[in-house]
Amino acid sequence: MTSGDAYKGPNLGDQQPINDIETYLWSVGAADDYINQKWSQVYEGVSRANAALRALDKVLTEKPGEIDTTTAKGIRGEAIFLRAHYHFEAYRMWGSNTEGGTGGIPYYRQNDLDFRKTNVGVNAIAEILVDLDSAIALLPLTQRNGDKGRASHWAARAYKGRVQVYGAAATPALWNDALATLTAVRASLAYSLETSFDHVWTARPQFRNGPETILAFQASTRDGAPDGWNSNWGERLNFPHSGSHFGCCGFHQPSFNLVNFYTVDAFGLPVAMASNAWNSPVPDTNFAGGILRPVDPRLDWTVGRDRVPYKDWTIHKRSWIRDAGYSGPYSTKKNVQEQADIGTSENNVGWQTTQQNNVNMHIFRYADMLLLLAEAEVEVGSLANALAIVNQIRARAGKVAQGCGSADTALTRLYPVCSDTVATPPPFAPMAAPMGSAAAYDSLTTPWAVYRIGQYPSFASQAEARRAVRIERRLELAMEGQRFFDLRRWGGADSVIANYITTERNRIPYLALATAFTLPKYGRYPIPTVQIDLSRVGTEDRLQQNPGW
Repeated sequence: MTSGDAYKGPNLGDQQPINDIETYLWSVGAADDYINQKWSQVYEGVSRANAALRALDKVLTEKPGEIDTTTAKGIRGEAIFLRAHYHFEAYRMWGSNTEGGTGGIPYYRQNDLDFRKTNVGVNAIAEILVDLDSAIALLPLTQRNGDKGRASHWAARAYKGRVQVYGAAATPALWNDALATLTAVRASLAYSLETSFDHVWTARPQFRNGPETILAFQASTRDGAPDGWNSNWGERLNFPHSGSHFGCCGFHQPSFNLVNFYTVDAFGLPVAMASNAWNSPVPDTNFAGGILRPVDPRLDWTVGRDRVPYKDWTIHKRSWIRDAGYSGPYSTKKNVQEQADIGTSENNVGWQTTQQNNVNMHIFRYADMLLLLAEAEVEVGSLANALAIVNQIRARAGKVAQGCGSADTALTRLYPVCSDTVATPPPFAPMAAPMGSAAAYDSLTTPWAVYRIGQYPSFASQAEARRAVRIERRLELAMEGQRFFDLRRWGGADSVIANYITTERNRIPYLALATAFTLPKYGRYPIPTVQIDLSRVGTEDRLQQNPGW
């Protein structure tokens, strides 16, 4: 929400602290409490990883031979990988002490038993990379015991490249390191893109932990847990509200800004590449089905819009929105299960089972990694290599468009072509011109949308290539929680977010209350007050607050 991709939703009052976070009132008491939950969760993950390492060492010392050498290496590598991952989550929120000013995160390893470590002088990126190198050396090439949720050698190397890209914002020499790391992962063929975009976020069992998955939260339903808490618990409120199958609760609603960003030109390229006209289409208060402005097909796999089929459910309806006047007409979509698979994907216990599913939450996927590699290619001057990656991502995006939903009276009345259930979304027409030419684009017209996506013929400059890669990251990864951290590391987040607030406050009235987003203050979240208090030894606070807070 702090990036401009989404609003809190669904109405005034519900989860008020999130409103404070969305409007950049991050030091308000209740917002501070919510930010503290994130701190507590990531350091609980660190603590569990370190506890596992201590337990492993104890068993190996006291019961030699109890765990064989190969298994012990795998356990150690997985725990160190997870320790690196949770510290990286913390770094993305609170930064590093060595990146200017005070603050940043402390780093804990298995022998640290005093949980009041200082963040002063801690180079978080360097510490994470040390752990990832250790994990790389220990982990097998494929997941231990064939368990898809475990880390592997290649997952750790991919994650290392990700961390190097983040670190390059402060240490440009890391661009070359990231390039080498990510190039090696791609060459390993350990991962590949799903054949079409609709296979990435789905409950369909044949695509679970597919070739694009590097690291994902393994959601589980109908597994005997009496409360259903092994399911997509963190995302469960992010479904259409009453009137829909899901029944609740309408949080995490896509923004007007995001929806409009998917507008394309005659060649199927983002309008955002050439101008800001993408953010002022008419009408822009409800870009619903039947308004045939050409768009990137990923829009309707990412966002629920009125009069457009909602995966294989019926068409998305205004009645599904709890308060459209408050938070807009759109619904989140990626994390939602398909109707065809509810017999296995939906939970059968707990509260509101229709919004508990086993859709895995992608923490890091191959398309994300490829676009990080494209960034590294741009920064070292290999524009042709970056072009090839961006076009590869766009070619996959053009394989299939949102097809018809289930048979529905309203759907039949509005769109007779969709009177029957269509299980397979329609493919695109053949290329209209040779791949790589300025006129090359796929185009498909449905009753609800014109889908068009083209290839970039070339990048005229490093600046143009950089812009194209950054645009592609938003289009590909929207609503996945990457955007704010991308803006932070790219620089210029203050102007992007200021422009967002200036426009959106005319569409979403409560955003008029947003505090000005200024740097360096808003480049990092404030360290929770309670954590600084808990770090106190005598009269000294071992944790220093981030700049501006």
